Amino acid sequence: MRLRSAFPAVLGAALLFATVPTPASAAEGQFRYDYVTAEGYDATGFLNRPASGVCINLHGVGPENPEPGHSPKNRTDAWATVYADADCEGSFFNLRPHTGGGTERLKVRSVFFGPSTSDD
Repeated sequence: MRLRSAFPAVLGAALLFATVPTPASAAEGQFRYDYVTAEGYDATGFLNRPASGVCINLHGVGPENPEPGHSPKNRTDAWATVYADADCEGSFFNLRPHTGGGTERLKVRSVFFGPSTSDD
């Protein structure tokens, strides 16, 4: 086997492998929250295996609804940081993996799964 012709092929394969995007990791489990629809009905939203490392704006509590969600429950294996505003802005609260939750007083519009956020 010729080393001169094998080297570019191996190098090319390594570069191709390094540039192939990998899927985002996901938190295992479910995240739930309650909200009142724009029409006034009680509803529950949920995220199954939510993506980690990205901000997720919660369905049903966006610009079309003046009322935020509430009572979040984190049943995933990752920390969930819930935010009072869309795009992971505003006041926030960390929910521990598996058992974290908040009451009706904890208002939410977006969530981030990953390391917990600090006030620092």
